[in-house]
Amino acid sequence: MSKLLSATLITTSLILGFTANPSPTIAGTCASKCGPKPLQFTPGQFVRVEVMNKTPNLVYIEKPRSTNPIPLRPGKKVRLEYGHGTEPNVSVIFWNKDGLSLKANLSKPNFGTLQVDLRPEWRIGGDRGVYLRDDGRVTLL
Repeated sequence: MSKLLSATLITTSLILGFTANPSPTIAGTCASKCGPKPLQFTPGQFVRVEVMNKTPNLVYIEKPRSTNPIPLRPGKKVRLEYGHGTEPNVSVIFWNKDGLSLKANLSKPNFGTLQVDLRPEWRIGGDRGVYLRDDGRVTLL
C-alpha cells in the first residue's frame, strides 16, 4: 500500500508541478509584436515640418545652411516648408538656450507633415535634431 501511495504522490506532484508553473511558448509573427511603424515619407515629396515647443524654456531651431537660429518661445509653433526633393537630406536642429536636454516626439498627422514636439528630457544628451533622409526615412539625431 505504501508503494502505491508513494507512486501516486510522485505522479501527482509531477503533474501539478508542470501545470502550476506553466511557461507556454507561443509562436507569433513580427506583426504581433513589432511596435510602431517607423515614420517615412515618399522620396521627393513636399514635406512640411512643424516644430512645437512644449518646454517651459526658450528653444532655438535651425534649418542648416538655410536659416539663422529661430527663437521658439514656450507653447509656440513654427512651420518649415521643404520643396519637392530640391533639398536632399532635410534636417532641423534644435537646442535649449540654457543647454538643457530636449526630447523630440515625432508624428505624421497627415501625408505631407512631420510634427516635432519638443519636451524637456531628464537624461543627459537628449535629442538634437531630426533628419529626413533621401529615401524618406526619419531619424532622430
